[in-house]
Amino acid sequence: MPIPTEPLPAFPPGFRWGAAASAFQTEGAADADGKGPSGWDAFAAAGRIKDGADAARGTGFYDRFPEDVALLAGLGADVFRFSVSWPRVVPGGSGPVNARGLDFYDRLVDELHAHGITPAPTLYHWDTPLPLDEAGGWLRRDTAERFAEYAAAVAARIGDRVPLWMTVNEPAEVTLLGYALGEHAPGRRLLFDALPAAHHQLLGHGLAVQALRAAGAADVGLAASHSPVWTAGDSDEDRFAAELYDTVTNRLFADPLLTGAYPDGFAELMPGPVADDLAVIAQPLDFYGVNYYHPMLVGAPAPDALDGFAGVGMPAELPFGLREIATDERTDFGWPVVPDGLRELLVSLKDRYGDRLPPVVVTENGCSYDGIDDRRRIAFLDAHLRSLHEAMTSGVDVRGYFTWSLTDNIEWVEGASQRFGLVHVDYETLRRTPKASYAWYRDVIAEQKRRGGR
Repeated sequence: MPIPTEPLPAFPPGFRWGAAASAFQTEGAADADGKGPSGWDAFAAAGRIKDGADAARGTGFYDRFPEDVALLAGLGADVFRFSVSWPRVVPGGSGPVNARGLDFYDRLVDELHAHGITPAPTLYHWDTPLPLDEAGGWLRRDTAERFAEYAAAVAARIGDRVPLWMTVNEPAEVTLLGYALGEHAPGRRLLFDALPAAHHQLLGHGLAVQALRAAGAADVGLAASHSPVWTAGDSDEDRFAAELYDTVTNRLFADPLLTGAYPDGFAELMPGPVADDLAVIAQPLDFYGVNYYHPMLVGAPAPDALDGFAGVGMPAELPFGLREIATDERTDFGWPVVPDGLRELLVSLKDRYGDRLPPVVVTENGCSYDGIDDRRRIAFLDAHLRSLHEAMTSGVDVRGYFTWSLTDNIEWVEGASQRFGLVHVDYETLRRTPKASYAWYRDVIAEQKRRGGR
């Protein structure tokens, strides 16, 4: 995919440019200063990281964060989206708050402000405290309630300096990969019996929004993964499969958040006082974060269906099958590169939810490519930013773009084998080396700010 020679179109003044990361994937220091284990720490210790990468070491962000903040400043980034480690703050999942854990985020927030960068923490990026995971995790209502208490504790400590908050990251992936298919922590394989995990994450989000607002937070949202769903064939079975897949990966999460109702037939499958919970889940949001990587091509189950969902096995007993998307370009992860899918996704969200859709922030978008002279990443980001601009000219109110990710990191079960960063990390020495895409993104941000008068 060639890199266009013409400059990107101008984004509006005040548009926020940033990069993202998460605690488990970068921090390391897995048992430092009173941190407790997470479900992902146990998953890694059980040998579930495919290449054996040391997740306990990560990229050393816990000790090297000033270096990474300096890299952000070198980019000219407005915002850094990081995550707070729940087991670092509340090691038992409930009970005493670990002040030493909060001290780290205190230092990080101050360092970001010293460089003129807005801190944008995500409170939950998949690292559930191990005691809660072992007690049932997001299958239990108690986890949502404990999450709200943790949110209040974090806000009480750093809320005076944090204007932008995200509650949960990708509840669909946690439900599907962690509870339905068993390929991510906590490794449960419940298929459709995983639905309580979706409900309790959404409830935890709503309770956390209430806790953040009570602490004075003014700009609150979440980061939800979404993909356009394309129908693989013309049969009624294909159309049914694609519609169901769209429902359980997109609408099952966005509908309750934005309309206060589940898709038809799903409310009765959820636990607890669902109507009361939906009133909490549908707290008004200041922005809606969208993580986009690629579309999904879906049809009826078939022998030639793709055996995988984001690189993991798809059980044959599910009522849909994935197909390979025909494209000339794929990332090193094997994912199809479909830049126009971002425009399609954002326009479809606007069409589906209308005025109920808050302003959007693209909270993740990126790709895995090896090498420091990563021109394919430059072409990928350039094409997706052009697609994003087209969505904005079509009437979608988008306020910011955060690329995934600032540095290479531990890519969950893939370990260190997939490199999403603008900055290369040598996992032996933890040395950081900016890639060609870092310089490109730095120049894009500088040019956009020049054209916007900042």
